[in-house]
Amino acid sequence: MNDPHVLLVRLAGPLQSWGLTGRFARRDTHTRPTKSGVIGLCAAALGLSREEPLGELAEVLFGVRADRPGTPLRDYHTVGGGNYPLCPRDLLTDHQRAEKASTASALEDPETGPFGRRELDAWYGSPKYVTADPTSGALISGELRRHALITERWYLADAAFLVGLEHPDAALLERIAHALEHPKRLLWLGRKACPPSGDLALGVVPGTLREAFQTHALLPEAPCYEDEPQAPVTDVRPWAWIESPSPLPGIGPLSDQPVRFGADGGVHSLRWETRHRITIASPARGWDIIL
Repeated sequence: MNDPHVLLVRLAGPLQSWGLTGRFARRDTHTRPTKSGVIGLCAAALGLSREEPLGELAEVLFGVRADRPGTPLRDYHTVGGGNYPLCPRDLLTDHQRAEKASTASALEDPETGPFGRRELDAWYGSPKYVTADPTSGALISGELRRHALITERWYLADAAFLVGLEHPDAALLERIAHALEHPKRLLWLGRKACPPSGDLALGVVPGTLREAFQTHALLPEAPCYEDEPQAPVTDVRPWAWIESPSPLPGIGPLSDQPVRFGADGGVHSLRWETRHRITIASPARGWDIIL
């Protein structure tokens, strides 16, 4: 019970995005998975609600090995703009739109009628300052932009990370592993647009995070074609980041220790970690997994 065990988790997919500070117009990604993001992934797999205490899940020590760091990818993203079809729902739920639409020429067209196929130019906009209408209780926007909202979103393309969760209770790690393969909620790699591929939970092994990283081979990379051999993975010393259970002098903390999740973004505290070059033992344990 007191000996450390590590749950190994494979995080790989076409795109990943692990935001640290990005909000609104600019959505950043960290160079590797964050503890908050991975614990959120496990909480979703276990079926925990956003307001539910994380308990032992937040007590695990976190480590990540960058087997394939991936390539930064910038997405030029727009929200809103363009034409907007006139729909009954908009007039029933938003008195501001109803008032503006009452002067539109589409309402005066006897052939199409008020809900025909007519569109209003520059009608659609991204909702801002959404609040409940004091009369109807419906959610309405205090301001409607008439121009597209431009955002800059960053991703990691074709990355693969080996994540470790260390805890003395092996049964807890086994429950998390089972949930990752039989999730109660949808899982994604940082954002909803980034689903994971293949196996996630790779088993629970005895030892510390560093020992687990040193004794397991690099994650395999699927070949581009059936007859094409996989790229060699020998003589590679990947970077790994391993959490410390106590503050470390001379090392700046990270603010990605989850305290609770919530619709308002949740609460996080500080944690410390060290960076290591991992020399993988020879022979190291290989993988028999679905990519």
